[in-house]
Amino acid sequence: MLKETERWLSNRSWSVTDRPLHGLMSAKRATGSSVSVVLPALNEEETVGEIVAVIRHDLMQQVPLVDEIVVVDSGSTDRTSQVAAAAGARVVHRDEILPRIPTVPGKGEVLWRSLLVTSGDIVCFIDADLKEFSSDFVSGIVGPLLTEPGVDLVKAMYDRPLGGAAGQGGRVTELMARPLLNMHWPQLAGFVQPLGGEYAARRSLLEQLPFPVGYGIELGMLVDALHLVGLDALAQVDVGVRKHRHQDGQALGRMSAAIYRTAQLRLARGHLIRPALTQFERSGDGFEPRTYSVDTEERPPMVEIAEYQKRRAA
Repeated sequence: MLKETERWLSNRSWSVTDRPLHGLMSAKRATGSSVSVVLPALNEEETVGEIVAVIRHDLMQQVPLVDEIVVVDSGSTDRTSQVAAAAGARVVHRDEILPRIPTVPGKGEVLWRSLLVTSGDIVCFIDADLKEFSSDFVSGIVGPLLTEPGVDLVKAMYDRPLGGAAGQGGRVTELMARPLLNMHWPQLAGFVQPLGGEYAARRSLLEQLPFPVGYGIELGMLVDALHLVGLDALAQVDVGVRKHRHQDGQALGRMSAAIYRTAQLRLARGHLIRPALTQFERSGDGFEPRTYSVDTEERPPMVEIAEYQKRRAA
């Protein structure tokens, strides 16, 4: 590991217990910062309500750390929107945000658009499929942004069990993202969960970043933030254990292809590779090939969007 990365691990890796809530509230009042929590959601009726309810109870009613919770529904066919609204979130449909630009499927697309319907100086992203959710996920990653002026982006780190086995989750992280980062961006090799969906950042940073529309959003954001603000502006906080719904091997293959594509674009912007992935499924006595397109589109920095500029000027 690079000496710079070792130093970063010592100086920019914390635990949620390092910053008690009363200290965060004092820092929030002193800085005048506001905090938005965003949950991108697609067919998450089983889990989204509990997540919203826990955040509202712990971080809005008991202590006013969070100023707004916004669930951005990206086309759910179940009761995700109704459950989220009943739990106390403001629900916005993806297609209602910036309608002049047609939407495309993908998590990154939802996160990008969420900047237009939130107002917090700090924006905290939380996946909507988490089980046994703790508000530590929010307070942990928001904390350094309130107490450390030089920190601009904070990722959660945690254990990821799979089928009862500790540390076996995060298969795409271990097989794709970690090797890519270690080989091409070794400064980022210290991140425990580089692809984790729980992270918070200053709006002033997010609005300057391009957003890959799909699964490449987390890796792309980390790499772009490194180049824009430097390693010391990035941090991570241990928030315990993350339990969520796991995807099957083929879905993970498609995720890996999108992540590789995102990395490849950042390594050589002018050199393009085949943006498709062929996988195989057994059909009868043989295997049937199925080819999926790989996310290739990226949204520009939000600060370049006319509607966002107009809102800032208002």
